[in-house]
Amino acid sequence: MAEKNLTAILLWSCPDKKGLVSRIAQFIFERGGNILDLDEHVDRSEQIFFLRVAWDLSGFSVAPEKLEETFLPLAKEYSAECSIRLDREKRRLAIFVSKYNHCLQEILWRHELGEFDAEIAVIISNHPDLSYLAERYHIPFHVFPITRDNKIQQESKELELLKQQNIDTVVLARYMQVVSPKYVEKYPHRIINIHHSFLPAFAGGNPYKQAYERGVKIVGATCHYITDVLDEGPIIEQDIIRISHKDSLDDLIRKGRDLERLVLARGVRLHLQDRVLIHGRKTVVFD
Repeated sequence: MAEKNLTAILLWSCPDKKGLVSRIAQFIFERGGNILDLDEHVDRSEQIFFLRVAWDLSGFSVAPEKLEETFLPLAKEYSAECSIRLDREKRRLAIFVSKYNHCLQEILWRHELGEFDAEIAVIISNHPDLSYLAERYHIPFHVFPITRDNKIQQESKELELLKQQNIDTVVLARYMQVVSPKYVEKYPHRIINIHHSFLPAFAGGNPYKQAYERGVKIVGATCHYITDVLDEGPIIEQDIIRISHKDSLDDLIRKGRDLERLVLARGVRLHLQDRVLIHGRKTVVFD
């Protein structure tokens, strides 16, 4: 019998068939589970079914450590990809930063308020500038200066630190370095980045300057997972703000900065609450 006040969250995707919601809900009910939240979606173009369901494990007949084993036959029956996580299993985060402080401050502030059910284990930077924020929030701060000559060696040291700290998720909070494929291999769909444009527009470097020179009427920010291809990972969250011909480049940067911190915070929350299902280059986000 599972302990009280424990919640399980199932993420599920498979080829669409009739009765899937009923079958999964009945499977949980038959074992004593009480469903707390359920969202589902069918991608009609590809006929793929997506589901997120959370249920109370009080009185559930399956021990928490046996959940994945119990669901495996059902997943095989429907050729499904699925994962199960318990809400007591707090993720351990590493935040990567450079010199910009706004995204880091937003995450630390919201974490202090209790919005993120996770542990921020370490802050890693290629510059010492933001160590004062880590000290303020009592979080270990590590500096790995990176140059063209030492990048490979420094990244190896960073990855070793992440392993020592048992890091689950990496957040790039305006980290002004392109991480190598080694990171993607170690943390697939667990590296969250904020890009200061409304992707796929103005990918790459200096997007505000690109937007200003193009005379666009909106600027945006995009929170996405990192992949091997720069700025093309599955998108978690986006937002925009209007601008006009009166706005200077500095105005674009100022307005965009507000978007960046809010969009990253929303993206991190969605990831931590297991509300993102990834399908190829796209995501289904249940919020």
